Amino acid sequence: MIFYFSGTGNTRWVAEQIADAIGEELVYIPDAIRNDKYEYTITEEETIGFCFPTHGWQPPRIVRDFISKLKVESHYCWAATTCGDNMGEAMTILNKDLANIGLQASAMFSVIMPESYVCLPFMYTDTEEKEHRKIATARQQLPHIIECIRERRTGVEELEKGATPRLYSYVIGGYFNARMITDKKFTVDDDVCIKCGKCAKVCPVDNIQGTPPEWIHNGRCTSCLACYHYCPTHAINFGKITRKRGQYYFNKRGDQKS
Repeated sequence: MIFYFSGTGNTRWVAEQIADAIGEELVYIPDAIRNDKYEYTITEEETIGFCFPTHGWQPPRIVRDFISKLKVESHYCWAATTCGDNMGEAMTILNKDLANIGLQASAMFSVIMPESYVCLPFMYTDTEEKEHRKIATARQQLPHIIECIRERRTGVEELEKGATPRLYSYVIGGYFNARMITDKKFTVDDDVCIKCGKCAKVCPVDNIQGTPPEWIHNGRCTSCLACYHYCPTHAINFGKITRKRGQYYFNKRGDQKS
């Protein structure tokens, strides 16, 4: 059974590729939370997998909150995270959370995918060429990840942590996840919005209502930027910084098919 979270589709694609290959069920974490479903029965033939994007060099809060309530018996466990360049100590943090419920990821992987977080001065979407290159490399990496999971290998740690992972995750990431995960800076240009409602449909935490959209401020925003990236007219922005930034979601150009 594979538990996953995804905002702009990178992690969903990775999780789907693995699930299709090993024949295991996918559980979308936001759906599980909506249904108050935290208890699962795992068969002997199944593994327990976690797939998530790295947010501020940590697992997303929604993933960590879900794990804190998850009830499963101990099985072979693995985890894969997607990230734009590196993931710091995200897996160390994940394994500490898993230890609290009696699990431990024995095989851990990072998969470099196109960048989607664009709300800081030094962060931009990748060029189209770089997007294609990252996805092509991920395609080549996935069969190896799948083989490791099928064979239930242990002690596997294939992670792009970056040059200073502790600084990334515990200092910068700590501040980011404590102070910068918010929906308060989202705005919509009414004259550009076509009232399609797509932003509300793609929001994984049901934080948007109406057209033009209004953010509910329900405290569940993950700053995944799905609303921003999927907007067909770039009517949604996060403060002023994203007005001249690009948009990305997996399959946007129609040529990244699995």
